[in-house]
Amino acid sequence: MSLKFEIFSKHKKSRTGLLRTAHGNIQTPAFMPVGTRGTVKGILPEIVEQTGAEILLGNTYHLMLKPGAERVAHLGGLHKMMNWNKPILTDSGGFQVMSLSSLRKITEDGVLFNSHIDGSKHMLSPETSTNIQYLLDSNITMAFDECSQYPISHEDAEISMELTNRWADRSRIAFVKRYGYGQFGIIQGSVYPDLRKKSADYITKIGFDGFAIGGLAVGEGQEVMFNVLDYLPDFMPENKPRYLMGVGKPSDIIGAVKRGVDMFDCVIPTRSGRNGQAFTKNGTINIRNSKYINVQNPIEHDCECIACTNYSMAYIHYLVKVGEMLGAILMTIHNLTYYQNLMKRIRNYIDEGRDFDFQT
Repeated sequence: MSLKFEIFSKHKKSRTGLLRTAHGNIQTPAFMPVGTRGTVKGILPEIVEQTGAEILLGNTYHLMLKPGAERVAHLGGLHKMMNWNKPILTDSGGFQVMSLSSLRKITEDGVLFNSHIDGSKHMLSPETSTNIQYLLDSNITMAFDECSQYPISHEDAEISMELTNRWADRSRIAFVKRYGYGQFGIIQGSVYPDLRKKSADYITKIGFDGFAIGGLAVGEGQEVMFNVLDYLPDFMPENKPRYLMGVGKPSDIIGAVKRGVDMFDCVIPTRSGRNGQAFTKNGTINIRNSKYINVQNPIEHDCECIACTNYSMAYIHYLVKVGEMLGAILMTIHNLTYYQNLMKRIRNYIDEGRDFDFQT
């Protein structure tokens, strides 16, 4: 057995479930904090676990450059190296090659690119990406894809999608099947329904353990993204998890769950926390605002995170304003807790057969 996915309850297109891996179970819908370089920035793994997170995302591109996949393997794999014994999903590196590399050359073999760190040349192919993720010991390996930018013409989107489909075949062949580990295929096709259908038909026949929606959250806006999600999950198997890559605003998540998506990742809660923005059920707040200078209340009254149970908004405002790292840490802890509480609230609504009556 690789991964096992069970659906527990449904409400319209939304569903709750459980994804079983060798390093533990993941309740879905699920949000994955991003641990780009083997760490969620500024937060101990033990604290990340306390926020309710059941799975983290690691970054193939960054980890292959430093410290290197072979070194991670030598240190016992990503779980042991970073002291996180729960599930890990790693991306394939395709998006980062597109967004970070100043020079890249795409061929049928793969992508030749220059490191954004030192300019050194590297090659990522379906085989090398899959092997790197094997060395990292990630529970969920992503197939290597060509992530198209937005906007893109239908012709160029089709060329990119067909390349992703061919790379998906090679990724699957390169994947080492073992108990509690699996591989997700990625459906591309930009905003074109015919291309999305063609990609979904091809990718789902390969036999992946789950399926991801790529090529969204690349500048198209929420309305366009929801237009794609109105039909795309219907092209995907009912009995496999569906992962919307790189999407993480609360309203995006709620809207995507309504349309049948199960898994999410995004840097928004951690990056926003470092920049002084906190998420609450009443919307976002900017802790830098002078109106919080003397506020003795927590960021959110019913939040049980370390930040809200121990520190006032006035103190966190002060820390952030003077640039103390503790301010960013506390804000990040709160945001990660908010996101996990949001997912729990979403799951409860689905289990109870209720329409979502909240946007944040």
